[in-house]
Amino acid sequence: MSRLRYDTAGESHGPMLTVLVNGVPAGLEIDTDFINAELRRRQGGYGRGGRQRIETDAVTFTAGVRRGVGTGAPIVMQIPNRDSRLDDLERTPPVHRPRPGHADLAGSVKWLTTDCRETLERASARETAARTAAGALARCLLREFDVEAFGFVRGMLDAVTDVEPAPGNLDTLFRARDASDVYCPDARVSAQMIEIIRRAKVDKDTVGGLAEVHVFGCPIGLGSCVNWTEKLDARLAGAVMGIQAFKSVEIGLGKDCAVRTGSQVHDPILYDASQQETASLGFVRPSNNAGGLEGGMTNGMPVVVRGTMKPISTLLRGMPSVDLNTRQPEHSAYERSDVCALSAASVVMENVVAFEIARAFLEKFGGDSMHEVQANYESFMDMARRLPLEPPMRDMRESPMESDQSEA
Repeated sequence: MSRLRYDTAGESHGPMLTVLVNGVPAGLEIDTDFINAELRRRQGGYGRGGRQRIETDAVTFTAGVRRGVGTGAPIVMQIPNRDSRLDDLERTPPVHRPRPGHADLAGSVKWLTTDCRETLERASARETAARTAAGALARCLLREFDVEAFGFVRGMLDAVTDVEPAPGNLDTLFRARDASDVYCPDARVSAQMIEIIRRAKVDKDTVGGLAEVHVFGCPIGLGSCVNWTEKLDARLAGAVMGIQAFKSVEIGLGKDCAVRTGSQVHDPILYDASQQETASLGFVRPSNNAGGLEGGMTNGMPVVVRGTMKPISTLLRGMPSVDLNTRQPEHSAYERSDVCALSAASVVMENVVAFEIARAFLEKFGGDSMHEVQANYESFMDMARRLPLEPPMRDMRESPMESDQSEA
């Protein structure tokens, strides 16, 4: 059994994006329609640029899947780029004026070139289509165990929704989010966000904001407190910060913990026998300030992760920069881009969070096949419900040495 992980390859204007996923158990039914639906959502949202009218993202499986079911081998998915022109110097010329806020300058110096093209093609957020596909694949596994992720746009500038996702309103919020042009399940705040993006476009500016993901149904004990590299909150933070243009991550209350005392932060623990058959095993909380994670492990409450996306680095009006060949002042180069990609980023965030949850899930309950994973999960949940357990049976037979000593 190999650990669940993935790698991506491909450039923004190369022939295709490729994602290689290792560690998917044999027998997982893969919902290609769902994966493609997530890719379409990533392409949507008010404020996106012209690229989204060119591409029609959909995955092709080239390894590890037979008749819609994972074989246990590495899974390869490919997403073709219709706007493939990386080697066409007229349509995709060298870029010598780095854009402030982008990877252009740092990458060019790192690889000892004055052509930012070689950096920006890989640093482009186009790569997140591959990560979205990997996360959606992982969600096919999570859904087998009633674990569901819900991502949405929380706010931008002064337009912030106060909706609070919960199991009881989740279906309603899914519908409201998917009906919104900015993926915010609050019609009033959605209208405010659209106006903010419209004004930014007129001003040749860009805008970012807050995206949030809630994961419901996680059993207690995913992740670990034993080593810092195994703490699930740290891994979630790394996955979200790895999304292009994200600059901060919060779990639960996040930074607001700094302005509250301990009695106002920590979530009391209660027991409700009617909830014993759920993922919480009956251990419930009247609040969820911890965001479902304590000591680097899930605690039975919904996992709540919030991320801040900065405004897109490519401004239509440009910003002060220099020509890397002449060192003379110039305005930054313009590459076709978005005014706001927060809606799309919320989809990416939803799926990278889900992938990390699935990775921790398989570390806890993993096996080579879905049959093993299901059996391991059910066995653990059964034992957890029966706590306290009897001590493990010891082998009471005497060793030969012990027998000789007793006779002496």
